Amino acid sequence: MAHSKTPYQWSARGFIAPGVILVAVLLYLPLLWTVFLSFTRYNGLGDPDWIGFDNYVEMFTDGDFTGSVLNTLLWVIGTLIIPVGIGLGVALLTWNLGGGIWLRLPFLIPYALSGIGVGVVWSFILSSGGALDQALAVFGIADPPRWLLDAPLNTVVMIIASSWQGVGVNALLFTIGLQAIPKEPLEAARIDGAGGIRLFGSILWPMLRPLTAVVVGLSIVASLKTFDIVWGMTKGGPGTVSETLALTMYKETFVNSDYGLGSAIAVFLSVVTLVASVLYLRQQLSPKNEV
Repeated sequence: MAHSKTPYQWSARGFIAPGVILVAVLLYLPLLWTVFLSFTRYNGLGDPDWIGFDNYVEMFTDGDFTGSVLNTLLWVIGTLIIPVGIGLGVALLTWNLGGGIWLRLPFLIPYALSGIGVGVVWSFILSSGGALDQALAVFGIADPPRWLLDAPLNTVVMIIASSWQGVGVNALLFTIGLQAIPKEPLEAARIDGAGGIRLFGSILWPMLRPLTAVVVGLSIVASLKTFDIVWGMTKGGPGTVSETLALTMYKETFVNSDYGLGSAIAVFLSVVTLVASVLYLRQQLSPKNEV
């Protein structure tokens, strides 16, 4: 026999309802609208024209879209190797040092800048005839690479710029993880003669695995959505050679006024992000990966 709802349960639902409605209005309805638009031809005026899967066919047969996918994949790899790796190194080197917080501070300052701000700073450095070219000219290098004009070099230097911004926060997260490790196993390992690489591989790394899963997961999601630094440095150019999926979506939607194709790219990017996140978390949370 079903029990009737108590006044407390109805009160709880009353408190939850505004949040549920707000999420539905601000998240789920725009998502459903985007999915609908991806099956239409729509320029922002009038009524959308239903065209089925034409936008998806156009998207997957477009060479520029393929280039955006490859650039986004390069961003994922680069932002996992450089800022996460260097952040871990900075955390390990400054963890037990007196005044280590002051050594980490210079790495944290760039994180206070916006992505557009980072793009402006590094555009000044890397533009043709910019600060880096002038510095190289002092050493007799009169014909330096075209840092922001040649692919894939422009994507690589933008990943470096993004890493300059992201190293500090990764170092901070790893430092927090290191400080949370109990002292007893560390002292026991040192008594047994473990140190350096052996101490890291046997004690520190396994105990940092849960935090590493979080850091890597956040890096994957952020790299898949990369937009602001690329927009600030190259706007996806020259042409479309440095575009990411997020930038291609923006251009098709708000520059070319092709809301249908832009929505299709948005749906594709959302699905890729969701699948990558689920697969990564399932792999990390599987029993074989438990410490």
